[in-house]
Amino acid sequence: MDRRNTSQSESTRTGTIATVELPATLLERVEARVPRSEFDTTEEYVAFVLEEVLARVEDETDGGGDYDAVDQDEVETRLKSLGYLD
Repeated sequence: MDRRNTSQSESTRTGTIATVELPATLLERVEARVPRSEFDTTEEYVAFVLEEVLARVEDETDGGGDYDAVDQDEVETRLKSLGYLD
């Protein structure tokens, strides 16, 4: 893996690739979490986390938005796969 402070992610909507610079300490934390997750690469993990955070922020600011409600079991399963829950 390239140890630069960047992560590249392919956008599922446009098919384009963008580069994002991350602090080295943050990149190390992400890289440590990837093996305990359902993701194969740091890029996939970062893209997923950003999409999740943006969806929540947009949902809060848009008053509901177009996002489906997620049940508690699905959230717990996802958090376990990401290594946040045992």
